[in-house]
Parts: sequence; C-alpha cells; structure tokens
Amino acid sequence: MNEIYFNVDGGYLEGVVRGYRDGLITAPQYMNLTQCETMDDLKLQLATTDYAPFLQNEPSPISTSTLSARCTDALVAEFQYLQQNSAEPISKFLEYITYGYMIDNVILLITGTLHERDTHDLLEKCHPLGFFDTMPALCVATNVQDLYNTVMVDSPLASYFRECLSAEDLNELNIEIIRNTLYKAYLEDFYSYCQSCGEPTASIMAELLKFESDRRTVNITINSFGTELSKDDRAKLYPRLGNMYPEAQTRLARADDMDQVKAILE
Repeated sequence: MNEIYFNVDGGYLEGVVRGYRDGLITAPQYMNLTQCETMDDLKLQLATTDYAPFLQNEPSPISTSTLSARCTDALVAEFQYLQQNSAEPISKFLEYITYGYMIDNVILLITGTLHERDTHDLLEKCHPLGFFDTMPALCVATNVQDLYNTVMVDSPLASYFRECLSAEDLNELNIEIIRNTLYKAYLEDFYSYCQSCGEPTASIMAELLKFESDRRTVNITINSFGTELSKDDRAKLYPRLGNMYPEAQTRLARADDMDQVKAILE
C-alpha cells in the first residue's frame, strides 16, 4: 500500500535524487582529474561537471581550501533543497543525517570554550550541514556549564546529552569520550528510527549503520591503546549494533594491541 502512495510525497524528490546521481563525477572525468598538475587544471576539468556554477566566479589561482569549500557548498545546497521540499517521514530521515555533523560542531565549540577561544570564530569552521537554528546561542556561553545548559535546552541533540552526559563530563580529557558517547546514542537512535520506517529503508540503512558502528568500534579500540581508558569504559562506548555486536565487541573490549585486533577481525 505504501508503494501506491509513494509518489504523493516522494516522487518528486526521487526524481531530483536521480538527477543528482547523473551529476556525479564519471570514471573518465575522474581519470582526467588525476592527470591535472595544477589547481587551475583541476578547476578547468571541474568546469564540465555539476560543480561548475560554484567555481565559475573564483579567481585564479584557486586554493585547495577554496576548492574544498565550494565543493562543500554544492553538497550542502543540494541536500538543503531536498530538506526544503520533503515531508514526513523523509524530512525526519534527512534531519537524522545532519545529527552527525551537529555532534562534531558542538564538540568543536566545547573544545573552543575549554581553551577560552572566541566561539564566534569557531562558527566559521563548523560544517554547514551541522548548523541548527539556535547554534549561535551556544556562542553566548562563557564557560562549560553555560554551554552545557544551552545545548540541553536549545539543541536537537538535547536528548542525547540528557541521557548520556553531565556538565562535569565536559573537560578536555573527556572530549573524545564525549564525542563517541554522543555518536553511540545517535547511531542507536537512527537505527531504531530506520527500522520503524519499514522496507526497504530498514534493511538498506541497517547495513549502512551497522558498517558505521563497526568502523567506530574498531577506531575506539585502536585509539584507546596507551590511554587511561579502562577496558570496561571502552566497551561502554561501543554502539549496541553492528556485525560485531555483541561477540566481536566483547573480544575487542579485551584487546591489548593491534595484533589482537587484527586476529579478531580476521
């Protein structure tokens, strides 16, 4: 029955996404890019792609940071167009995609606050997909306690902070633990939402989110070697999903070096 009414809310967006797919850099175009010797050569090759409108007004010689920023602008513009023209449940799904960027942005502001940096300057370094309406309010905070209270009230991530962290957790030693704790809550929540959407979203997103969970599990394990993080605390950071959950995660939580990690993964 859902397929019968799909075109009512999703037909137009599906057509737009198919158009986006046709705009991806092709294999021949990519080969041409690998032959470029200067940034201007790269810009010239991109002039034949869908990135051209975002680069045409940039003077030469173009810098790598400018090129990266303009390509990011292209991605953000296309994503936001989808958001602006979507309805439930697609709009909620697209919102979930932005939560990962929001987490990274909030962590950046927390780090800046801990180091007493001007958070207004840090806003320029935040990823555009991770912006939310009340994000500028975070810059008003002058200390970690104020920042925590602002995030708790005015951020789409409020539920993740409320369930997982306290203001006392926000210190420089815990910053990566905070990031991984928030990502764990986010991935588990996103997975639960996708399962509630039914097929084919449930099965397709299950594979993607399980892969991301497994990737983060391995990263957490490797990055914890040589730190004060206990094995029990390491295990608490693992998302409770993925192809490694629970057996391989239990073994990784006990691993002491890279050789043991490789043995578990093999």
